[in-house]
Amino acid sequence: MAERVTILSGGLSTELEAAGLLIQGDPLWSARLLHTNPEAIKTAHTNFLKSGAEVLSTASYQASIEGFKQHLGLDFKEAANLFTVAVRQAKEAAEDFTIQSSEKRQIVIAGSIGPYGAFLHDGSEYTGSYAEGMSIGELKDWHRPQMQCLAAAGIELFAFETIPSQKEAEALVQLLREFPNSKAWLSYSCQSTTMTSFGDKFDEAVNIGTQSNQMMAIGVNCCSPGFVSPLLTSANKKHGRQINWIVYPNSGEKWDHNLGWQGANTDKAFSEWALEWVQNGARWIGGCCRTTPKDIASIRNVLRTNNL
Repeated sequence: MAERVTILSGGLSTELEAAGLLIQGDPLWSARLLHTNPEAIKTAHTNFLKSGAEVLSTASYQASIEGFKQHLGLDFKEAANLFTVAVRQAKEAAEDFTIQSSEKRQIVIAGSIGPYGAFLHDGSEYTGSYAEGMSIGELKDWHRPQMQCLAAAGIELFAFETIPSQKEAEALVQLLREFPNSKAWLSYSCQSTTMTSFGDKFDEAVNIGTQSNQMMAIGVNCCSPGFVSPLLTSANKKHGRQINWIVYPNSGEKWDHNLGWQGANTDKAFSEWALEWVQNGARWIGGCCRTTPKDIASIRNVLRTNNL
C-alpha cells in the first residue's frame, strides 16, 4: 500500500466569513476574533475536523505582538495571551471532536507563523518586497516573539506558511534552532510554476528547508492549484524526490490588496488535483484561502478510496 497522506484543513478565514463574520480588510484578519469571538474560531476548526482534516493550524497567521498592541491597544502580556487562546481553541476543538466522534483519528495542532508581510497588511506577503530592506537578523527578531508565545502555549509543530522569499525562510529555519524540541513545516507562496512570490527559484529555495533536521515537510501554499505539480516536478528533478512535500493551494483566485480575491476558481475539482500531487510526492495535502470543508472532504474521500 502507498504511504498514507495526512490531510490538512482548509481556509480558516473563508469558513469564518461563511459564518457571517466580517474580517476582510481587517489588519488583524481572523486573528482579531481571538480577542472578540474565539468561540467562532473553535467552530470553524470543528467544521474542518468533521470534513476529515487531521491537522489544525492555529488562527495566528496574521497575529503578532506588535499587531495586537497597535490594533487592539493591548500590552505585551495581554497580546501574548491571545496566542494561548489560539492554541486553546484548536486543542479544544480537537478534544471535543475526539470524544464525540466514533472515528479514531490522531489530530495534530500546528502553530501558524505567517510572513512579516502579513503584519504589514499591504499585500506584500505575496511579493516579499520587504525582504530587500531587511536582514536575516531583523526577520528573526520579528518572528521570535510569536514563536515564543506559541511554544509557551504548548505548540511543538510550527507552520511557516505563505513565505514569499528564500531570505525569510532562512531566517525562520535559523530561528527554529532556538526551539530544539520543536518541528516545523516550511511552505512558500509562489506566483508562477517556477518561482517563489519574491522571485527565487523554487527548486533552489527548498534547499533552505532540507538542511534542517527539524523540518517535517516543505512545500507550497496559497497559490493556484495548477502551479503545484510543475513546482514539485521541477524540484523533484533536482532533489531526486527526497523531499516530504506539503501542499495546500487556494481555490485558484488571486489576492489583490485593493480589490480582494480576483479571477476565477479552477474548473478542476480539488479531489482530482490531489491524486496528481500524490504522484509528485505530496504527503501532506489540504487547502488554503477560499477552500471549504467540502473541498477537504472531497480530498479525503478520493485519497482514502485510493488507499492513500
